[in-house]
Amino acid sequence: MPIHVLFVTDNIMISHMHESTKQVIDTASTITVVGTIMNWLPAAAALWTIVWTTIRIYETKTVQDWIKSRKNKNA
Repeated sequence: MPIHVLFVTDNIMISHMHESTKQVIDTASTITVVGTIMNWLPAAAALWTIVWTTIRIYETKTVQDWIKSRKNKNA
């Protein structure tokens, strides 16, 4: 499994992780949500899922384009 390297360049988070690894973590995140809702897992698992999902949403092209347009608008 590849090592997850995360760094910041020009205030944009860049993650060097294989897409298949991200999909596995996304699946684990979904299972965590279901488990938490069903009271199978503790609240700490829910927090981890919220953090991971937020990172994934932040990294999407749509959000990155929105951030860039706001930066250009303010510049």
